[in-house]
Amino acid sequence: MAGRFPLEGAGMDNLAFGAMAAGLLVAALALLWQTRRAAVQRSASRAAFFDGCKVLFSDGLKAIAPTGFPRISGRYKGQTFDLQAVPDTLTYRKLPALWVLVTLPAPMPVRASFDLMIRPGGVAPFSNFHSLPDQITPPDGFPADCAIRSDDPAHLPDEALLRRYLPLFQDARMKELVISPKGLRLVWLAEEANRGRYLFFRDAEMGRLALPASAIRPLLDSLLALQADLAAPMERSA
Repeated sequence: MAGRFPLEGAGMDNLAFGAMAAGLLVAALALLWQTRRAAVQRSASRAAFFDGCKVLFSDGLKAIAPTGFPRISGRYKGQTFDLQAVPDTLTYRKLPALWVLVTLPAPMPVRASFDLMIRPGGVAPFSNFHSLPDQITPPDGFPADCAIRSDDPAHLPDEALLRRYLPLFQDARMKELVISPKGLRLVWLAEEANRGRYLFFRDAEMGRLALPASAIRPLLDSLLALQADLAAPMERSA
């Protein structure tokens, strides 16, 4: 009888180990299911980021970028526009950001590229700002924290015309204005990562909510107005 107790103890240990292993397996499967479900939800919300803006456009096209965010194009008030959502998780010492690029890709009556950016950093995955060779001293009255670059300082747009669009930068989310022979662009901050989740968990997820059309419409109208202003001198001289 004395020899049976160790065997009974081993049986109890094996039973406890088996129960623990089963519990760990169930927990692992639950975590895997939650992770996959979160990934599916994240993909769906990212892909739908511009869905609220589709009402603005006719003849719209939509593609999904490798980031999972969409790129759409369509006609608004007779002109074709392009919208991109670009996540920026590389900026040092800043929260990850989600930028919206609103582009009017059409020939413009200018001979040089003009790029005004607020607080340019070392990395800007949404912009070619740093590739332009010449830095221009901003005129008096331009935003104090802006920088200007060009590929031909001798042929910048008229300063009086540019000043009419400086009020765009009263919106703290406005980041960049580009005027080039190939088109016009505004870059606008749609979202920043939640500070608490990012600092503690490195959670940089953005784009959970679709962007409303009311956020984009003023940017489209501003680019149309700028296009008309750029064309006005050409029309007067014709």
